Amino acid sequence: MMLVIILACFVTGMIMYSSLPTMFVSHWNAQGVANGTMGKFWGVFIMPIIMLLLMGLWLLLPRVDPVAPEFKGFRYVYDFIFFLVIAFIAYVYAIMLGINGGLHLDLLQMILPALAAFMFILGALLPHLKRNWFVGIRTPWTISNDVVWRKTHRLGSVLFEAAAGFILAAAYLPRAATIWFILVPVLSAALISVVYSYFLYRKHERRA
Repeated sequence: MMLVIILACFVTGMIMYSSLPTMFVSHWNAQGVANGTMGKFWGVFIMPIIMLLLMGLWLLLPRVDPVAPEFKGFRYVYDFIFFLVIAFIAYVYAIMLGINGGLHLDLLQMILPALAAFMFILGALLPHLKRNWFVGIRTPWTISNDVVWRKTHRLGSVLFEAAAGFILAAAYLPRAATIWFILVPVLSAALISVVYSYFLYRKHERRA
């Protein structure tokens, strides 16, 4: 399914290539205003190339993880996370092609609800990940201890699901508040998870 999505992006880019502007709009500020461009070739194909590289990473990581070889017991979760990432990038790519093709689309209104859904699903999947080196809330303390890993991911699940609610709200708030309703909840969820894992590990070590 990931390969089909990636090929569809490449084919769509090639079909639309001649009708797209020479300077491809590739960057928007926090208010959703375009403020950056790049050459047409890279503008059209950089995201499909990134998706292809991510698919290569998806194939590689289970083979080289020393803690959880082949990600046995949670491979289905790992696969689904990568599928979500590829699907989300493809969605953003489609919006970018539409805007550069002349459609009047509100970038933030279209991306933020999708980003909120992505964050919520990611949060829901966190408790189903087992200890590994590459996917999840990876700190020295979670990777070192199964109990710390499990409890940290339970808390992280709640925090990232809550952050998804703030991101969804950001789509309907004044644009000046958008960046704060995205960065603050997400960074707070990450920071709290890291700090929690440290103190949980210390507590576990004292008991041991």
